[in-house]
Amino acid sequence: MGVGAENTLPTSIHNGGYKEEMEFVLKPSLGNDVVTPESGDHATLKRETWSRRLEFILASVGYAVGLGNVWRFPYLCYRSGGGAFLVPYLIMLFLCGIPLLFLEFSIGQYTRLGPVHALAKICPLLKGVGLATIVISFVLSTYYNILMTWALYYFFNTFGKSLPWQSCNNTWNVVANCSSGFPGNNTHLQSASQQFFERRLLEMTKGIEEVGGMRWELFGLLILAWAIVYVCIFKGVKSTGKVVYFTATFPYFILFALLINNVQLPGAKDGIRYFLMPEWSKLRKVQVWVNAAAQIFNSIGISFGTMISMASYNKFNNNILRDTLIVSLANSATSIFAGIVIFSAIGYMAHVHNLPVDNIATDGPGLVFVVYPEVFSTMPVSQLWAAFFFLMLLCLGLDSQFAMVEVIVTFVMDGFGLKVLRVLKHKEVLVLVVCLVGFVLGIPHITQGGIYVFQLMDHYTAVVSLMFLAFFEVLAVCWLFGVRRISCMVERMMGKPPNVFFRLCWLVFAPLLVLCILISSIVQYMPARYGKTYHYPAWAEVLGWFISLVSVVWIPLGAVHELYRCKGSFMERLKASVTPTLDLDTFLHPPEKETSDTPEAMSLCTIPEKALLSGQRNGI
Repeated sequence: MGVGAENTLPTSIHNGGYKEEMEFVLKPSLGNDVVTPESGDHATLKRETWSRRLEFILASVGYAVGLGNVWRFPYLCYRSGGGAFLVPYLIMLFLCGIPLLFLEFSIGQYTRLGPVHALAKICPLLKGVGLATIVISFVLSTYYNILMTWALYYFFNTFGKSLPWQSCNNTWNVVANCSSGFPGNNTHLQSASQQFFERRLLEMTKGIEEVGGMRWELFGLLILAWAIVYVCIFKGVKSTGKVVYFTATFPYFILFALLINNVQLPGAKDGIRYFLMPEWSKLRKVQVWVNAAAQIFNSIGISFGTMISMASYNKFNNNILRDTLIVSLANSATSIFAGIVIFSAIGYMAHVHNLPVDNIATDGPGLVFVVYPEVFSTMPVSQLWAAFFFLMLLCLGLDSQFAMVEVIVTFVMDGFGLKVLRVLKHKEVLVLVVCLVGFVLGIPHITQGGIYVFQLMDHYTAVVSLMFLAFFEVLAVCWLFGVRRISCMVERMMGKPPNVFFRLCWLVFAPLLVLCILISSIVQYMPARYGKTYHYPAWAEVLGWFISLVSVVWIPLGAVHELYRCKGSFMERLKASVTPTLDLDTFLHPPEKETSDTPEAMSLCTIPEKALLSGQRNGI
């Protein structure tokens, strides 16, 4: 990666509403997106910015509001006390979600770097955390697009004479154990939509041991899914910023339309009541609070590096506090709203089949690819609603996919921008290469045994690895880099420091909450499984842990490399490795008119950086 090596290039930096020309020694981590050759060895590097602030907000909301808001939150809320779950959920939102999102936006916007190089400057000892976030985002992007492939398959199947999952009279159905509705307690029966998902879409085998053949229909749709991703992001934030006007807003129109339709159906009120009915006794369970914190963390997308990357394309003096509140509150409001929409439909299905809601409610892909298709089959104008619903899923997923691919491109451009552009000539070619690699690595998921690979990777990537990365990121920024430095960064961008609430959250609440989630995840670890009956063999579990270590291993490797690179005794090396290379005295300065003269504003950034390096790291 070459972090720490130097490349002497005179550079012109443009930030926000001002322009500052300076000559300085440029490290590779400051590589930017647009390279303009000049005479000799000189070059002018200029980083892209969002065309409008609204584009950044829509892209961030689109990334945060994903499929998990539709299939994960409603079921988790229902199982964790209904309306009572909103109490720990909102507490975790304000103590953990909003402060940490504000933190990541601040890092990205101030440094104007992706997560790898930004975190390397903030805490060299834990520079591996940044690379780990890139790896986990890339691994996630390789199988997340499989969900888009499934959504496309369902979407195209809504244009026939009837919905193919409406009956048991199809060639893929096993009539002996097929039910045209939900089978309830008859465990030997499967619904028609379940058989469509398993026997038509997946043609799934009996286990991960049986790879089976290639699903060529899904192969073609996977190509289409990656082609859509490429077309939408190949111009960087300039093209992504235009696409999100549709992909980030269209799902809300569909959710509103579905709500209006669903609440008129019989049984809908019962479903909503099941969703929101508070069970206050469940608040005494520690796991409910841990679930609330984990949901906030995963939904907003902290520790994936994506929010840092997207904020790095902001203007220097953008109001990130306002953007933080908009993104986090929109994400939570959408989760609650989607829960009402989903459970109104589940209540209707419970009424139609005379079953309790418990027998129908589920989470994960089964909710949107099995339960909800069955709901549409009983609605008037079913094909229209089904088409809109799967188009909505496609938009929800694409926004998240855009961001995950963009963070990888940002890393390559920040670290190797000049070298890459000398070889590939255009950034668009780099985006194409990233998409092609992601497509190739996604092929195992579209074999007949691919669903087992998908479930294995999702468990060990999104569940196991993420919390380790989250803990070390918070450790590096909040405790080693220090709240004073973070406050100074915010003040230089916004003209005033963050208030005491945010500083307390960064120093105390957020780190402790992340640590609790990590410990709980370890204590309550459960091996991966598919459905309720299939358990993975031992070699698959080993493979899963290897997948998890692919991202986590960079944290100790980065620490060992930094300690080896430093000189002196072990304690001298350790002290040097936790000293930021981000110089707050000279790195970037906003225009004088944006610096407040109030005592509160001057109290943090008037402290010289050398004084901060002497040990005053964690004070509020």
